[in-house]
Amino acid sequence: MTLTRSLLFVFLLISPFAALAQQNVAESALPDAPSFGGGGITVFPHAENSRYFIAGQANVVFQAHAPFHSPYDGPNSMQARGEYKTSLVGTLFLGVQLNANPRYATDAIVDFESTDGRGISQALGLAGFTNLDVVRNPNLGSKPYLARVVIHQTLGLTDKLIDAERTPFSLSRQVPERRFEIHFGKMSLPDYFDINSIGSDSHLQFLNWTVDNNGAWDYAADTRGYTYAGVLEYHDRAWSARYALAAMPTVANGIDLDWAISRARSHNFEFELRKPLIGRLVSPERKGTVRVLGFVNHAHMGLYRDAVNAYLSGQEPTPDITAHEKFGAVKYGFGLNAEQELTPNLRAFLRVGWNEGQHESYAYTEVDQTVAFGGDYSGRRFSRPNDQIGMAFVSNAIKRDHQNYLRYGGLGFLLGDGKLNYAREDILESYYNLHAWRGVFYALNVQFIDHPGYNKDRGPILVEAVRMHVDF
Repeated sequence: MTLTRSLLFVFLLISPFAALAQQNVAESALPDAPSFGGGGITVFPHAENSRYFIAGQANVVFQAHAPFHSPYDGPNSMQARGEYKTSLVGTLFLGVQLNANPRYATDAIVDFESTDGRGISQALGLAGFTNLDVVRNPNLGSKPYLARVVIHQTLGLTDKLIDAERTPFSLSRQVPERRFEIHFGKMSLPDYFDINSIGSDSHLQFLNWTVDNNGAWDYAADTRGYTYAGVLEYHDRAWSARYALAAMPTVANGIDLDWAISRARSHNFEFELRKPLIGRLVSPERKGTVRVLGFVNHAHMGLYRDAVNAYLSGQEPTPDITAHEKFGAVKYGFGLNAEQELTPNLRAFLRVGWNEGQHESYAYTEVDQTVAFGGDYSGRRFSRPNDQIGMAFVSNAIKRDHQNYLRYGGLGFLLGDGKLNYAREDILESYYNLHAWRGVFYALNVQFIDHPGYNKDRGPILVEAVRMHVDF
C-alpha cells in the first residue's frame, strides 16, 4: 500500500471518532445527498438539482479465519492455516445531464476505480467467496482504471412524471411513469439486473458473492466484474422488463473481452413485478418485488464431461477443461429474486438460481444451483435509524459432471482441492452495520462456511470481518 493510500486509510479510520461529539445532532439535520450508499448520507453535501454529479466512496474490508480441519489441499484450496487479509476499493462517480428534460433525459456516466489488497487465500477455494470487493487476479495491481463509461437515455411515453431516486447511474429526480431506458457502454450487469434492496450492496450489507448476487448467474464480466454492453429497459407503473447484450471474456475469469459478438456474447433477460408478495398476511402498504432472470452465454467454453472422459481414457494425467474449449458452446440458466417488507423495520428476501452445469463456469463463480434467503432489520426501533442488522443463509451446488471434474483433480478458476468428497457448500452470514458519522459506516461481519469448495473433508470455516465504508 503506497504512502498516500496509507495516510488516506488512517484519516478515514480516525475522522469519525473525532466527530462523535456531534452525534447529538439529529440524523434528519444532516445535509441532503444523492440516494446511494447509506441511504443518501454522505460526508459532503450534494446539490440535488444540479446537472452535474460528483461523488465517491471508499470501502475497506479486513477478514480473517483461524486454522481449520483439512487432511489435504490442492492448488485452488482455501488455505487451512490461519490467515488474514485486507482489501480496499475506492470509486469516483462522475455524471452530467446532457439533456435535463425528464421525458428525454440524457446522462453521461464516467466512473474511475482503484482496488488494493487481497482476499483470504487469493479468493480461491470457495464458490461463495467471502468478500465481493476482491479482484480475482491480484496481479492486476492498484493502478486506477476506468470502471464505467455509460450513456443513459430516457424515452418517455407519457407526460405523467413520478419521483425517482438519484443514483450514480441515473441522475433525474423525476421520470415518466411509462418509459424506455437505454444504457450503452462499459458497465457491470448487476448495476441493472438481479438487484435486491436487501442483498445486493456489499459495502453496507452482506459481503458474500452468492448472497449479493445470484451465484448461478454466470454473468458476462472481466475479472474485475465489468463488460461492454447495451441494456434496454421498459418501465410501467407496476412492472419492468429489461434485456442486455454483453461481451464475454476471452478466457474463463480473464481480464480481456472478446469483441467478436458473432461468436462470443451474453443475452440477459429480466421481468420485474412490483407488488406485495404476501399482501393478505401483511399490510398491503408493505412493498414487495419479484424478478425472474434468464441468461444465455456463447463463449469459448469446454464441457466437464469431455475433460473427465479424456482423463479416464488415459489421454490426460488430470482433467483439464481448457484443453476442450471451443467456440459455439452455450451455457444458460434462470434465476428468481424476491423481496418483501414484513413490518416497518423488518424485510426478507429470497434468491434461487439454476444453470445447465455441463459447460464450465466461465465468468462469475463455480455454482450450478443456489438458494439464498435472509433479511435485515432497521435500527429505527432502538433510535439508530441508519444502523442495520442482517442475516442470510445460502446453499450452493454443482452438477455431477462438475463434481467428477473436481473429484479427479481438475482445476476450475476458483476451485480444486486435488480430490473431492462432495457436499453442498452451505454458508450462514450475519452483520451489524453501524452509522458512525455522516457518510461513515462500520460493520462487523461473520460467515460460517460448511463444506468449503463442496468438500466434506475440509472445514468448517469461521470467517470474521470488519468493514469501514465512506460515502463522500
